[in-house]
Amino acid sequence: MEQKKEHELQKLDGTRIIFIGKGIIVGACVGVVVTLFRFLIEQIGEQVVHGYLFFQKQPIWLIPWIIVSIILAIIVGSLVKSDGNIKGSGIPQVEGQLQGQISVEWFSVLWKKFLGGVLSISVGLFLGREGPSIQLGAVTAQGVSKAMKSSKTEEKILISSGASAGLSAAFNAPIAGLLFVLEEVYHSFSPLVWLTSFSAAITANFISLYVFGLRPVLYIGAIKALPLQYYWTLPVLGILLGVLGRVYQIVLLALPKWYGKLSFLSPNYYGFVPFLLVIPIGLFFPHLLGGGNQIVLSLAEEPMSLWLLLGLFVLRFVFSMVSYGSNLPGGIFLPILTLGAVIGTIYGVFLTDLLGLEPIFVKNFLMFAMAGYFAAIGKAPLTAIILVTEMVGNFSHLMSIGVVVLVSYVVVELLGGHPIYETLLERLVKPDFRDISGRKTILEFPVHAESSFDEQMVRDIQWPDEMLLTSIRRGESEILTHGDTIIHSGDTLIILTDEAITQKVRMELRQCEQENME
Repeated sequence: MEQKKEHELQKLDGTRIIFIGKGIIVGACVGVVVTLFRFLIEQIGEQVVHGYLFFQKQPIWLIPWIIVSIILAIIVGSLVKSDGNIKGSGIPQVEGQLQGQISVEWFSVLWKKFLGGVLSISVGLFLGREGPSIQLGAVTAQGVSKAMKSSKTEEKILISSGASAGLSAAFNAPIAGLLFVLEEVYHSFSPLVWLTSFSAAITANFISLYVFGLRPVLYIGAIKALPLQYYWTLPVLGILLGVLGRVYQIVLLALPKWYGKLSFLSPNYYGFVPFLLVIPIGLFFPHLLGGGNQIVLSLAEEPMSLWLLLGLFVLRFVFSMVSYGSNLPGGIFLPILTLGAVIGTIYGVFLTDLLGLEPIFVKNFLMFAMAGYFAAIGKAPLTAIILVTEMVGNFSHLMSIGVVVLVSYVVVELLGGHPIYETLLERLVKPDFRDISGRKTILEFPVHAESSFDEQMVRDIQWPDEMLLTSIRRGESEILTHGDTIIHSGDTLIILTDEAITQKVRMELRQCEQENME
Protein backbone atom coordinates (compact mmCIF):
# COMPACT_ATOMS: atom_id res chain seq x y z
CA MET A 1 0.00 0.00 0.00
CA GLU A 2 2.89 2.39 0.79
CA GLN A 3 4.34 1.84 -2.65
CA LYS A 4 1.03 2.77 -4.22
CA LYS A 5 0.99 6.11 -2.42
CA GLU A 6 4.32 7.05 -3.99
CA HIS A 7 2.90 6.87 -7.48
CA GLU A 8 0.87 9.49 -9.22
CA LEU A 9 -1.38 7.00 -10.94
CA GLN A 10 -4.01 6.86 -8.26
CA LYS A 11 -7.55 7.56 -9.33
CA LEU A 12 -7.95 11.31 -9.84
CA ASP A 13 -11.48 12.31 -8.95
CA GLY A 14 -12.35 14.61 -11.80
CA THR A 15 -15.57 15.87 -10.21
CA ARG A 16 -15.21 19.62 -10.48
CA ILE A 17 -17.43 20.36 -7.52
CA ILE A 18 -15.07 18.34 -5.34
CA PHE A 19 -12.07 20.30 -6.61
CA ILE A 20 -13.87 23.58 -6.03
CA GLY A 21 -14.42 22.43 -2.45
CA LYS A 22 -10.76 21.54 -2.09
CA GLY A 23 -9.85 24.92 -3.54
CA ILE A 24 -11.98 26.61 -0.87
CA ILE A 25 -10.17 24.65 1.85
CA VAL A 26 -6.77 25.60 0.38
CA GLY A 27 -7.88 29.23 0.01
CA ALA A 28 -9.00 29.41 3.63
CA CYS A 29 -5.68 28.04 4.92
CA VAL A 30 -3.61 30.22 2.59
CA GLY A 31 -5.76 33.26 3.40
CA VAL A 32 -4.99 32.92 7.11
CA VAL A 33 -1.25 32.41 6.56
CA VAL A 34 -0.72 35.18 4.00
CA THR A 35 -3.01 37.67 5.76
CA LEU A 36 -1.02 37.18 8.97
CA PHE A 37 2.23 37.54 6.97
CA ARG A 38 1.01 40.76 5.38
CA PHE A 39 -0.35 42.10 8.69
CA LEU A 40 2.93 41.58 10.54
CA ILE A 41 4.96 43.20 7.78
CA GLU A 42 2.72 46.26 7.69
CA GLN A 43 2.54 46.69 11.47
CA ILE A 44 6.26 46.19 12.08
CA GLY A 45 7.09 48.35 9.06
CA GLU A 46 5.09 51.25 10.52
CA GLN A 47 7.00 50.96 13.81
CA VAL A 48 10.32 50.91 11.94
CA VAL A 49 9.42 54.20 10.21
CA HIS A 50 8.50 55.73 13.59
CA GLY A 51 11.82 54.44 14.90
CA TYR A 52 13.80 56.22 12.20
CA LEU A 53 11.90 59.45 12.87
CA PHE A 54 12.93 59.04 16.51
CA PHE A 55 16.56 58.37 15.52
CA GLN A 56 16.61 61.70 13.67
CA LYS A 57 16.06 63.41 17.01
CA GLN A 58 18.06 60.96 19.14
CA PRO A 59 20.86 59.61 16.89
CA ILE A 60 22.60 57.89 19.82
CA TRP A 61 19.93 55.18 19.56
CA LEU A 62 21.26 54.25 16.12
CA ILE A 63 24.00 52.22 17.83
CA PRO A 64 21.68 49.60 19.34
CA TRP A 65 19.64 49.59 16.11
CA ILE A 66 22.79 48.74 14.11
CA ILE A 67 23.44 45.86 16.52
CA VAL A 68 19.83 44.66 16.12
CA SER A 69 20.19 44.84 12.31
CA ILE A 70 23.35 42.70 12.42
CA ILE A 71 21.57 40.14 14.62
CA LEU A 72 18.62 40.06 12.21
CA ALA A 73 20.98 39.54 9.27
CA ILE A 74 22.57 36.60 11.09
CA ILE A 75 19.17 35.05 11.90
CA VAL A 76 17.87 35.37 8.33
CA GLY A 77 21.19 34.16 6.90
CA SER A 78 20.99 31.07 9.13
CA LEU A 79 17.46 30.39 7.88
CA VAL A 80 18.61 30.68 4.24
CA LYS A 81 21.57 28.40 4.97
CA SER A 82 19.32 25.74 6.52
CA ASP A 83 16.89 25.72 3.56
CA GLY A 84 17.98 27.27 0.25
CA ASN A 85 14.44 27.11 -1.12
CA ILE A 86 13.42 30.16 0.93
CA LYS A 87 15.80 32.60 -0.77
CA GLY A 88 14.48 35.22 -3.18
CA SER A 89 10.88 35.68 -4.18
CA GLY A 90 9.96 31.98 -4.22
CA ILE A 91 8.15 32.09 -7.56
CA PRO A 92 10.93 30.25 -9.48
CA GLN A 93 10.88 27.58 -6.76
CA VAL A 94 7.12 27.12 -7.19
CA GLU A 95 7.52 26.79 -10.97
CA GLY A 96 10.36 24.29 -10.47
CA GLN A 97 8.28 22.32 -8.00
CA LEU A 98 5.40 22.01 -10.46
CA GLN A 99 7.80 20.93 -13.20
CA GLY A 100 9.37 18.27 -10.98
CA GLN A 101 12.75 20.02 -10.89
CA ILE A 102 12.71 21.01 -7.22
CA SER A 103 11.74 18.98 -4.18
CA VAL A 104 10.38 21.06 -1.30
CA GLU A 105 9.89 20.22 2.37
CA TRP A 106 6.69 22.17 2.79
CA PHE A 107 6.76 22.81 6.54
CA SER A 108 10.42 23.84 6.55
CA VAL A 109 9.81 26.38 3.78
CA LEU A 110 6.55 27.54 5.38
CA TRP A 111 7.88 28.67 8.74
CA LYS A 112 11.34 29.73 7.57
CA LYS A 113 10.03 31.77 4.63
CA PHE A 114 7.40 33.31 6.89
CA LEU A 115 9.87 34.33 9.58
CA GLY A 116 12.66 35.32 7.18
CA GLY A 117 10.26 37.31 5.00
CA VAL A 118 8.79 39.23 7.93
CA LEU A 119 12.25 40.09 9.30
CA SER A 120 13.66 41.11 5.90
CA ILE A 121 10.76 43.08 4.47
CA SER A 122 9.48 44.81 7.59
CA VAL A 123 12.83 46.50 8.42
CA GLY A 124 12.46 48.55 5.23
CA LEU A 125 14.44 46.67 2.59
CA PHE A 126 13.19 47.32 -0.94
CA LEU A 127 11.60 43.88 -1.22
CA GLY A 128 8.04 42.82 -1.98
CA ARG A 129 5.78 40.53 0.04
CA GLU A 130 3.97 39.16 -3.02
CA GLY A 131 6.52 36.59 -4.25
CA PRO A 132 6.93 35.15 -0.75
CA SER A 133 3.13 35.16 -0.40
CA ILE A 134 2.86 33.05 -3.56
CA GLN A 135 5.40 30.55 -2.23
CA LEU A 136 3.77 30.51 1.20
CA GLY A 137 0.48 29.78 -0.54
CA ALA A 138 2.04 26.96 -2.55
CA VAL A 139 3.66 25.20 0.43
CA THR A 140 0.53 25.67 2.56
CA ALA A 141 -1.44 23.99 -0.22
CA GLN A 142 1.19 21.24 -0.34
CA GLY A 143 0.64 20.66 3.37
CA VAL A 144 -3.13 20.48 2.82
CA SER A 145 -2.51 18.00 0.01
CA LYS A 146 -0.39 15.83 2.30
CA ALA A 147 -3.15 15.88 4.91
CA MET A 148 -5.67 14.80 2.25
CA LYS A 149 -3.26 12.07 1.04
CA SER A 150 -3.63 13.36 -2.51
CA SER A 151 -2.01 11.86 -5.59
CA LYS A 152 0.87 13.71 -7.28
CA THR A 153 -1.43 15.06 -9.97
CA GLU A 154 -3.89 16.39 -7.43
CA GLU A 155 -1.05 17.81 -5.33
CA LYS A 156 0.18 19.86 -8.28
CA ILE A 157 -3.31 21.22 -8.87
CA LEU A 158 -3.60 22.21 -5.21
CA ILE A 159 -0.13 23.79 -5.20
CA SER A 160 -1.15 25.88 -8.21
CA SER A 161 -4.32 26.94 -6.41
CA GLY A 162 -2.29 27.82 -3.31
CA ALA A 163 -0.01 30.06 -5.37
CA SER A 164 -3.07 31.80 -6.82
CA ALA A 165 -4.53 32.28 -3.35
CA GLY A 166 -1.23 33.68 -2.08
CA LEU A 167 -1.14 36.45 -4.68
CA SER A 168 -4.84 37.12 -4.19
CA ALA A 169 -4.45 37.63 -0.44
CA ALA A 170 -1.30 39.73 -0.84
CA PHE A 171 -2.79 42.18 -3.35
CA ASN A 172 -6.57 41.65 -2.92
CA ALA A 173 -6.53 40.70 -6.60
CA PRO A 174 -8.21 37.29 -7.12
CA ILE A 175 -8.50 37.49 -10.92
CA ALA A 176 -4.83 38.44 -11.24
CA GLY A 177 -3.96 35.56 -8.91
CA LEU A 178 -5.77 33.14 -11.20
CA LEU A 179 -4.22 34.59 -14.38
CA PHE A 180 -0.73 34.57 -12.87
CA VAL A 181 -0.97 30.83 -12.21
CA LEU A 182 -2.25 30.05 -15.71
CA GLU A 183 0.09 32.46 -17.56
CA GLU A 184 3.28 32.35 -15.52
CA VAL A 185 3.32 29.31 -13.21
CA TYR A 186 1.30 26.51 -14.85
CA HIS A 187 1.79 27.63 -18.48
CA SER A 188 -1.37 25.93 -19.69
CA PHE A 189 -5.14 26.06 -19.34
CA SER A 190 -6.65 23.17 -17.44
CA PRO A 191 -10.30 23.28 -16.29
CA LEU A 192 -9.48 21.63 -12.97
CA VAL A 193 -6.55 23.99 -12.37
CA TRP A 194 -8.44 27.18 -13.08
CA LEU A 195 -11.57 26.17 -11.16
CA THR A 196 -9.57 25.08 -8.13
CA SER A 197 -7.30 28.13 -8.32
CA PHE A 198 -10.21 30.53 -8.73
CA SER A 199 -12.12 29.14 -5.76
CA ALA A 200 -8.93 29.30 -3.66
CA ALA A 201 -8.20 32.88 -4.78
CA ILE A 202 -11.72 34.08 -4.00
CA THR A 203 -11.66 32.47 -0.55
CA ALA A 204 -8.24 33.85 0.35
CA ASN A 205 -9.26 37.27 -0.90
CA PHE A 206 -12.35 37.24 1.31
CA ILE A 207 -10.23 36.56 4.40
CA SER A 208 -7.80 39.32 3.44
CA LEU A 209 -10.64 41.78 2.83
CA TYR A 210 -12.10 40.95 6.22
CA VAL A 211 -8.85 42.04 7.90
CA PHE A 212 -7.69 44.90 5.66
CA GLY A 213 -11.01 46.24 4.36
CA LEU A 214 -12.56 46.59 0.91
CA ARG A 215 -10.35 49.44 -0.29
CA PRO A 216 -8.01 48.37 -3.16
CA VAL A 217 -4.33 48.10 -2.19
CA LEU A 218 -3.25 50.96 -4.47
CA TYR A 219 -6.44 52.99 -4.65
CA ILE A 220 -5.46 56.33 -6.23
CA GLY A 221 -8.92 57.82 -6.59
CA ALA A 222 -10.93 58.56 -9.72
CA ILE A 223 -8.96 58.63 -12.97
CA LYS A 224 -10.29 60.60 -15.93
CA ALA A 225 -10.08 59.04 -19.39
CA LEU A 226 -7.04 60.17 -21.36
CA PRO A 227 -8.15 62.35 -24.33
CA LEU A 228 -7.66 60.72 -27.74
CA GLN A 229 -5.33 63.53 -28.81
CA TYR A 230 -2.75 62.17 -26.36
CA TYR A 231 -3.00 58.51 -27.38
CA TRP A 232 0.13 58.84 -29.49
CA THR A 233 2.08 59.15 -26.22
CA LEU A 234 1.11 55.60 -25.19
CA PRO A 235 3.27 53.68 -27.75
CA VAL A 236 6.18 56.00 -26.88
CA LEU A 237 5.72 55.14 -23.20
CA GLY A 238 5.57 51.45 -24.13
CA ILE A 239 8.89 51.70 -25.99
CA LEU A 240 10.50 53.42 -23.00
CA LEU A 241 9.17 50.77 -20.60
CA GLY A 242 10.33 47.93 -22.87
CA VAL A 243 13.88 49.29 -22.98
CA LEU A 244 14.00 49.98 -19.24
CA GLY A 245 12.45 46.59 -18.54
CA ARG A 246 15.20 44.87 -20.49
CA VAL A 247 17.80 46.90 -18.55
CA TYR A 248 16.17 45.70 -15.33
CA GLN A 249 16.41 42.07 -16.47
CA ILE A 250 20.09 42.41 -17.42
CA VAL A 251 21.06 44.07 -14.13
CA LEU A 252 19.05 41.60 -12.02
CA LEU A 253 20.66 38.60 -13.71
CA ALA A 254 24.14 40.11 -13.19
CA LEU A 255 23.66 40.43 -9.41
CA PRO A 256 25.17 37.02 -8.46
CA LYS A 257 28.37 37.97 -10.31
CA TRP A 258 28.59 41.32 -8.56
CA TYR A 259 27.83 39.92 -5.13
CA GLY A 260 30.37 37.17 -5.82
CA LYS A 261 33.11 39.78 -5.55
CA LEU A 262 32.40 39.90 -1.81
CA SER A 263 34.64 36.89 -1.25
CA PHE A 264 34.78 37.49 2.51
CA LEU A 265 31.03 36.81 2.80
CA SER A 266 29.22 33.50 2.38
CA PRO A 267 26.34 33.78 -0.15
CA ASN A 268 23.95 32.87 2.66
CA TYR A 269 25.00 36.01 4.54
CA TYR A 270 24.95 38.57 1.73
CA GLY A 271 22.02 40.01 3.66
CA PHE A 272 24.48 41.92 5.85
CA VAL A 273 24.90 44.39 2.96
CA PRO A 274 21.28 45.59 2.60
CA PHE A 275 20.55 45.28 6.33
CA LEU A 276 23.32 47.84 7.02
CA LEU A 277 22.87 50.03 3.93
CA VAL A 278 19.17 50.53 4.62
CA ILE A 279 19.99 52.35 7.87
CA PRO A 280 21.21 55.63 6.27
CA ILE A 281 18.32 55.46 3.78
CA GLY A 282 15.85 55.07 6.62
CA LEU A 283 17.50 57.87 8.58
CA PHE A 284 17.22 60.42 5.76
CA PHE A 285 14.20 59.07 3.84
CA PRO A 286 12.11 56.98 6.26
CA HIS A 287 8.94 57.20 4.13
CA LEU A 288 10.71 55.65 1.13
CA LEU A 289 11.36 52.33 2.90
CA GLY A 290 9.72 49.02 2.03
CA GLY A 291 8.16 47.57 -1.11
CA GLY A 292 6.82 50.92 -2.24
CA ASN A 293 3.02 50.95 -2.06
CA GLN A 294 3.04 54.16 0.01
CA ILE A 295 5.24 55.80 -2.62
CA VAL A 296 2.72 54.96 -5.34
CA LEU A 297 -0.11 56.45 -3.28
CA SER A 298 1.86 59.63 -2.52
CA LEU A 299 2.87 60.10 -6.18
CA ALA A 300 -0.78 59.84 -7.19
CA GLU A 301 -1.73 62.56 -4.70
CA GLU A 302 1.03 65.05 -5.48
CA PRO A 303 3.82 64.31 -8.01
CA MET A 304 7.32 65.57 -7.18
CA SER A 305 9.46 67.75 -9.39
CA LEU A 306 11.19 66.08 -12.33
CA TRP A 307 14.64 66.03 -10.71
CA LEU A 308 13.34 64.61 -7.44
CA LEU A 309 11.52 61.90 -9.38
CA LEU A 310 14.71 60.98 -11.24
CA GLY A 311 16.58 60.78 -7.93
CA LEU A 312 13.82 58.62 -6.48
CA PHE A 313 14.01 56.26 -9.46
CA VAL A 314 17.78 55.85 -9.13
CA LEU A 315 17.51 55.20 -5.38
CA ARG A 316 14.68 52.70 -5.76
CA PHE A 317 16.32 50.91 -8.69
CA VAL A 318 19.77 50.57 -7.12
CA PHE A 319 18.71 49.55 -3.63
CA SER A 320 16.01 47.16 -4.87
CA MET A 321 18.81 45.38 -6.75
CA VAL A 322 21.02 45.40 -3.64
CA SER A 323 18.13 44.01 -1.58
CA TYR A 324 17.10 41.24 -3.99
CA GLY A 325 20.62 40.17 -4.93
CA SER A 326 21.43 39.37 -1.31
CA ASN A 327 19.41 36.10 -1.37
CA LEU A 328 17.07 37.35 1.36
CA PRO A 329 13.47 36.04 1.40
CA GLY A 330 11.68 38.79 -0.48
CA GLY A 331 10.30 39.46 -3.93
CA ILE A 332 10.47 41.95 -6.79
CA PHE A 333 6.74 42.15 -7.58
CA LEU A 334 5.89 45.36 -5.71
CA PRO A 335 9.32 47.00 -6.28
CA ILE A 336 8.77 46.54 -10.04
CA LEU A 337 5.33 48.13 -9.84
CA THR A 338 6.75 51.00 -7.77
CA LEU A 339 9.51 51.64 -10.30
CA GLY A 340 6.90 51.56 -13.05
CA ALA A 341 4.83 54.12 -11.16
CA VAL A 342 7.86 56.40 -10.83
CA ILE A 343 8.66 56.05 -14.55
CA GLY A 344 5.05 56.82 -15.46
CA THR A 345 5.02 59.87 -13.19
CA ILE A 346 8.28 61.12 -14.71
CA TYR A 347 6.77 60.67 -18.16
CA GLY A 348 3.55 62.43 -17.17
CA VAL A 349 5.36 65.37 -15.56
CA PHE A 350 7.59 65.67 -18.63
CA LEU A 351 4.53 65.81 -20.90
CA THR A 352 2.97 68.39 -18.59
CA ASP A 353 6.03 70.62 -18.92
CA LEU A 354 6.54 69.98 -22.64
CA LEU A 355 3.03 69.75 -24.09
CA GLY A 356 0.94 71.49 -21.47
CA LEU A 357 -0.79 68.23 -20.48
CA GLU A 358 -3.23 68.80 -17.64
CA PRO A 359 -1.60 67.60 -14.36
CA ILE A 360 -4.72 65.55 -13.58
CA PHE A 361 -3.65 63.05 -16.29
CA VAL A 362 -0.28 62.29 -14.66
CA LYS A 363 -2.08 59.60 -12.64
CA ASN A 364 -3.05 57.89 -15.89
CA PHE A 365 0.55 57.44 -16.93
CA LEU A 366 1.45 56.24 -13.43
CA MET A 367 -1.09 53.44 -13.79
CA PHE A 368 -0.21 52.62 -17.41
CA ALA A 369 3.51 52.41 -16.64
CA MET A 370 3.03 50.04 -13.69
CA ALA A 371 1.36 47.53 -16.01
CA GLY A 372 3.77 48.08 -18.92
CA TYR A 373 6.93 47.78 -16.81
CA PHE A 374 5.73 44.60 -15.13
CA ALA A 375 4.67 43.11 -18.48
CA ALA A 376 8.10 43.88 -19.96
CA ILE A 377 10.03 42.26 -17.10
CA GLY A 378 7.77 39.33 -16.29
CA LYS A 379 6.43 38.87 -19.83
CA ALA A 380 3.00 38.10 -18.41
CA PRO A 381 0.89 40.79 -20.14
CA LEU A 382 -2.58 39.60 -19.14
CA THR A 383 -1.56 39.32 -15.50
CA ALA A 384 -0.03 42.81 -15.66
CA ILE A 385 -3.21 44.37 -17.05
CA ILE A 386 -5.61 42.73 -14.61
CA LEU A 387 -3.29 43.04 -11.61
CA VAL A 388 -2.91 46.80 -11.94
CA THR A 389 -6.60 47.41 -12.64
CA GLU A 390 -7.60 45.35 -9.60
CA MET A 391 -5.03 47.05 -7.39
CA VAL A 392 -6.09 50.59 -8.31
CA GLY A 393 -9.77 49.65 -8.38
CA ASN A 394 -10.44 51.05 -11.86
CA PHE A 395 -11.36 48.96 -14.92
CA SER A 396 -12.24 51.81 -17.28
CA HIS A 397 -8.77 52.20 -18.85
CA LEU A 398 -8.18 48.73 -20.29
CA MET A 399 -7.67 50.06 -23.82
CA SER A 400 -4.94 52.50 -22.79
CA ILE A 401 -3.20 49.98 -20.55
CA GLY A 402 -3.44 47.36 -23.30
CA VAL A 403 -1.62 49.59 -25.81
CA VAL A 404 1.24 50.31 -23.39
CA VAL A 405 1.54 46.67 -22.29
CA LEU A 406 1.52 45.34 -25.86
CA VAL A 407 4.20 47.76 -27.06
CA SER A 408 6.46 47.18 -24.03
CA TYR A 409 6.11 43.40 -24.49
CA VAL A 410 7.05 43.61 -28.17
CA VAL A 411 10.04 45.84 -27.44
CA VAL A 412 11.49 43.56 -24.77
CA GLU A 413 10.91 40.59 -27.08
CA LEU A 414 12.86 42.32 -29.86
CA LEU A 415 15.64 43.08 -27.38
CA GLY A 416 15.99 39.38 -26.54
CA GLY A 417 14.33 39.43 -23.12
CA HIS A 418 12.92 36.29 -21.54
CA PRO A 419 10.39 35.92 -18.69
CA ILE A 420 12.37 36.84 -15.60
CA TYR A 421 10.99 34.08 -13.37
CA GLU A 422 11.72 31.38 -15.95
CA THR A 423 15.26 32.69 -16.33
CA LEU A 424 15.75 32.73 -12.56
CA LEU A 425 14.51 29.13 -12.43
CA GLU A 426 17.06 28.13 -15.08
CA ARG A 427 19.76 29.79 -12.97
CA LEU A 428 18.49 28.05 -9.85
CA VAL A 429 18.25 24.52 -11.26
CA LYS A 430 20.65 23.02 -13.72
CA PRO A 431 19.26 20.10 -15.75
CA ASP A 432 19.79 16.89 -13.79
CA PHE A 433 18.85 13.88 -15.86
CA ARG A 434 19.11 11.10 -13.35
CA ASP A 435 18.30 7.45 -13.82
CA ILE A 436 14.63 6.62 -13.53
CA SER A 437 13.31 6.56 -9.98
CA GLY A 438 10.56 3.99 -10.45
CA ARG A 439 7.90 6.55 -9.50
CA LYS A 440 5.47 7.13 -12.35
CA THR A 441 4.08 10.58 -13.02
CA ILE A 442 1.74 12.29 -15.46
CA LEU A 443 3.10 15.11 -17.64
CA GLU A 444 0.62 17.45 -19.33
CA PHE A 445 1.90 19.04 -22.54
CA PRO A 446 -0.32 21.70 -24.17
CA VAL A 447 -0.46 21.95 -27.97
CA HIS A 448 -0.54 25.61 -29.00
CA ALA A 449 -1.70 27.06 -32.32
CA GLU A 450 1.91 27.49 -33.53
CA SER A 451 2.91 23.93 -32.55
CA SER A 452 4.15 21.60 -35.29
CA PHE A 453 2.13 18.82 -33.62
CA ASP A 454 -1.08 20.51 -34.80
CA GLU A 455 -2.94 18.44 -37.43
CA GLN A 456 -0.37 15.61 -37.15
CA MET A 457 -1.18 11.92 -36.68
CA VAL A 458 0.30 10.38 -33.54
CA ARG A 459 2.22 7.79 -35.57
CA ASP A 460 3.91 10.47 -37.71
CA ILE A 461 5.68 12.10 -34.76
CA GLN A 462 9.07 10.88 -33.50
CA TRP A 463 8.31 10.78 -29.79
CA PRO A 464 11.02 10.71 -27.08
CA ASP A 465 11.92 7.21 -25.92
CA GLU A 466 11.20 7.50 -22.21
CA MET A 467 7.50 8.40 -22.37
CA LEU A 468 4.11 7.02 -23.31
CA LEU A 469 1.32 9.13 -24.80
CA THR A 470 -1.71 7.68 -23.02
CA SER A 471 -4.51 10.08 -23.95
CA ILE A 472 -5.45 13.53 -25.19
CA ARG A 473 -7.63 15.98 -23.27
CA ARG A 474 -9.80 17.85 -25.77
CA GLY A 475 -12.30 20.28 -24.29
CA GLU A 476 -14.50 18.39 -21.85
CA SER A 477 -13.43 14.97 -23.13
CA GLU A 478 -10.40 12.73 -22.79
CA ILE A 479 -9.53 10.60 -25.83
CA LEU A 480 -7.51 7.38 -25.75
CA THR A 481 -4.89 7.62 -28.49
CA HIS A 482 -3.88 5.27 -31.29
CA GLY A 483 -1.68 5.71 -34.34
CA ASP A 484 -4.36 7.37 -36.47
CA THR A 485 -5.42 9.89 -33.83
CA ILE A 486 -4.98 13.45 -35.14
CA ILE A 487 -3.66 16.07 -32.72
CA HIS A 488 -5.24 19.54 -32.82
CA SER A 489 -4.21 22.88 -31.36
CA GLY A 490 -5.84 23.35 -27.97
CA ASP A 491 -5.30 19.69 -27.07
CA THR A 492 -3.42 18.70 -23.94
CA LEU A 493 -1.25 15.61 -24.31
CA ILE A 494 -1.41 13.30 -21.29
CA ILE A 495 1.97 11.60 -21.04
CA LEU A 496 3.17 8.86 -18.71
CA THR A 497 6.83 9.05 -17.71
CA ASP A 498 9.14 8.72 -14.73
CA GLU A 499 9.24 11.41 -12.05
CA ALA A 500 13.03 11.78 -12.20
CA ILE A 501 13.13 12.60 -15.92
CA THR A 502 10.03 14.80 -16.28
CA GLN A 503 12.01 17.87 -17.27
CA LYS A 504 14.14 15.87 -19.72
CA VAL A 505 11.02 14.58 -21.48
CA ARG A 506 9.50 18.08 -21.54
CA MET A 507 12.67 19.49 -23.16
CA GLU A 508 12.75 16.66 -25.70
CA LEU A 509 9.12 17.30 -26.63
CA ARG A 510 9.86 20.99 -27.25
CA GLN A 511 12.88 20.03 -29.34
CA CYS A 512 10.71 17.59 -31.27
CA GLU A 513 8.27 20.42 -31.99
CA GLN A 514 11.08 22.58 -33.34
CA GLU A 515 12.48 19.80 -35.55
CA ASN A 516 9.07 19.13 -37.08
CA MET A 517 8.65 22.84 -37.85
CA GLU A 518 11.96 22.89 -39.70
